[in-house]
Amino acid sequence: MQRKAYVSGVAALLAALLAGCTGSSDSGGTTDDSNPGDSGTAAAPAEPGRYRTLPEPCGVVGEDTLDSLLPGIQQLTDAEQQEKAYEGTPTLTYDTDRKVGCRWKVESADATHHLFVDFERVVSYDTAVSDDSEAETLFATRVDAADLPEPASAGTGDGEDSPSADPSGSPSASASNSASPSASSSGSPSPSTSTSALPSADLQPRVLDDLGDEAFLDDVLGGSGSTAQQRKVTVAFRTSNVIVTIEYEEQPATVGVVPDSEEMQDRAQKLAAQLADELAD
Repeated sequence: MQRKAYVSGVAALLAALLAGCTGSSDSGGTTDDSNPGDSGTAAAPAEPGRYRTLPEPCGVVGEDTLDSLLPGIQQLTDAEQQEKAYEGTPTLTYDTDRKVGCRWKVESADATHHLFVDFERVVSYDTAVSDDSEAETLFATRVDAADLPEPASAGTGDGEDSPSADPSGSPSASASNSASPSASSSGSPSPSTSTSALPSADLQPRVLDDLGDEAFLDDVLGGSGSTAQQRKVTVAFRTSNVIVTIEYEEQPATVGVVPDSEEMQDRAQKLAAQLADELAD
C-alpha cells in the first residue's frame, strides 16, 4: 500500500507541473520562438548609387582639350613650365572617394584662362532614400542657386530683345550695360563688344537636355569700366549619384575686349560631354 501511495504522489506532482506550464502559455507568456519586436515585413533599403569611386581629376582632361581651353599653354617655351601647366593642381580634399577636383591657370599675351573641374559622389545616409535621389535633391538646389532666367520666347531668337528680357543681371544684360562706357569713350563700340554684348537667346543661361541625367549652363560677365571684363561659364551635370561641375573663365589682357560667350560655352560643353562619356565607360 505504501508503494501505491508513492506512485500516486508522483503522478499528482507531474500533473500539477503540466497544468502550470499550460496555464503560463494560455495567460500570455511568450514562447522561445516569438519575436515581440517584429512589426511585419521590413522595408528593403534604398538602392545604392551607380558610382563607388571617382576618376583622377587632373588626369581626366586630355592635353588636346587643355590646348583648346587654355591656349596660353602652347605659348609656353619652357618645357618644365609647360608640363606643370598641363598637370594642373589638385584641390584639397579629405575623402577622395567622395569629392575631388583640379584647377588650371594659364596666362598668355591675350588673356588669362582658368579651368576648374570638380567631381562629387553623393551618398545618402538615410536607408529609405537612394543615393540617386539624394544627388537629385542636391542638384536641384544648385539649379535654384544659379537663378537661371526664364527661357526666351520664340520671338526673341535673333537676340535683339534678349538683354531687356532678363533684368536679373544675366550675361547679356551685364554685357549690354558694360558696352555703354566703351561706346561713349571711343565713339563706337569695339567689334568684340558689339558681338558679345548681344548673344542670341540660345546662349542664355539655361537647362541642358542632352547631358547626363540632368544639367545646366550658367554664363556670367563681370567687370566694367576701367577693368577688363571677365566671363565665367559654368556647366554642371548629374549622372546617377555623381555631380560634375566645370568652371571656365577668361579675362582678356586688354580693357574693352569682351570674352566671346559662344566660343567659351562651346568649349565648356565639349569638355562636359567628354567627362560624361568617361563616367559612362
